[in-house]
Amino acid sequence: MRVIILDETLELTQRAHEVLKPMGIQVAFAGSLQELDLALVTSGPRDVLIVNFNGELGSWEVTEQIRGAQFAGKTIALVDQGADSDIGYLAELPRTEYVARPPSLALLDGLLREIVSETDVPPRSLQRTPPLPTTHGMVGKSKPILEIFSLIEKVAAGDANVCIYGESGTGKELIARAVHNSSARRDRPLVTLDCTAVPEGLMESHLFGHVRGAFTGAIDQREGVFSLANTGTLFIDELGELSLPLQAKLLRVIQTREFFKVGGTKPIRTDIRLITATNKDPKQGVEKGVFREDLYYRVAVVMIKVPPLRERKEDIALLVDHFLRKFAAVYHKPIRGVAPSVMDRLMTSPWPGNVRQLEHFLEQAVVLAEGDTLTEADLPIEEFSFPAGGLPIPVRSESWLPLREVERRYILHTLEKVNGNRTQAAKLLGISLRCLQYKLKAYFQGTYPALPDNGSAKGLETGWTLSRETRV
Repeated sequence: MRVIILDETLELTQRAHEVLKPMGIQVAFAGSLQELDLALVTSGPRDVLIVNFNGELGSWEVTEQIRGAQFAGKTIALVDQGADSDIGYLAELPRTEYVARPPSLALLDGLLREIVSETDVPPRSLQRTPPLPTTHGMVGKSKPILEIFSLIEKVAAGDANVCIYGESGTGKELIARAVHNSSARRDRPLVTLDCTAVPEGLMESHLFGHVRGAFTGAIDQREGVFSLANTGTLFIDELGELSLPLQAKLLRVIQTREFFKVGGTKPIRTDIRLITATNKDPKQGVEKGVFREDLYYRVAVVMIKVPPLRERKEDIALLVDHFLRKFAAVYHKPIRGVAPSVMDRLMTSPWPGNVRQLEHFLEQAVVLAEGDTLTEADLPIEEFSFPAGGLPIPVRSESWLPLREVERRYILHTLEKVNGNRTQAAKLLGISLRCLQYKLKAYFQGTYPALPDNGSAKGLETGWTLSRETRV
């Protein structure tokens, strides 16, 4: 496996060298289309090409170069926000994903490490152990999960609309991606829109696009997700957050396969496979009057209900093994497993944040671990322990603490564990760097000592989040 980087600005070159070389990943750098052609000649199907668009490189030229070389690997493009033309050209290539420019160091490091983790190369201490079997990146052997695996294969064969319902952190996006990757549209774009990440006033523009002058600030026309996903799959996450007027417009598009840009007068045809997801029961939304009944029957032609982790306890051990392998490879830790007492506590916790919470917890544990087996001493926060069947709770002398004080101590202890690196602390806490800075200001009122920040916050929070396939 080799990573090829096309980058005239050298923004990625040094960072990729620092992150990937110690992991044993071969890196080839290209500063021009001619050098890219030489690198692609010897490329393999598992190679990854990262393209940094900076205004000098033409997306159509790069697209033609990649197509001409018959590159069979994955392409990751760094594109400017709103660069619909770049996305449009690259969408013609199979296995293309997008990341918004400029990426922060934290985002870039995460992207590079994710590339490595996808190679399934375990650390030295785990090389003799065969990798866990996975289905579309999902791990499990419980009856509910096996039923979902079977359902994915069935619904992928057609173009029926799919609605995925489950609590946050259960893996709804993984299922949507699996349906797309198993379908006849797998070589076409998969475009994701997270309804919670877009202000209500801009949602219609994100859905359908707008023409120049449609509203104040519309200095240029923009393509919406229905245009970007044409001939591919559109995944709308947290559909229940859409307002009723927008639900009505969405219903019309589903029925007619036509839409109008905001301010436009010409109907535009679209050919998409629609997959939606929600953490709220859509039937209850219909009963409460916050979700249109006619829209429900349109989007939920096939309903996939994802069980919470507490209802499939037999999958926890497999997930623990899977995540330990992943993070041991990323952080170069010789982790072989967990102590029996730790596994008992992992098995008895209800995990309200589901698989995502378990993953974040194990990542913190691997980062802090010093041996080859996770013990109770390696658990991320010393102030907390797992009671049988309960959540992490304070074990200090106070019998009860206000939630604000619990969070304050949690943040403080995490910062201490990572030597004050706020970027790393935010990653371990599962929040953005901006959110962490806000909490520090609120909890410590400016009295918390200044800490080194080994990572820039610039670019971490953007209006467009294009990551893993096309994400807006």
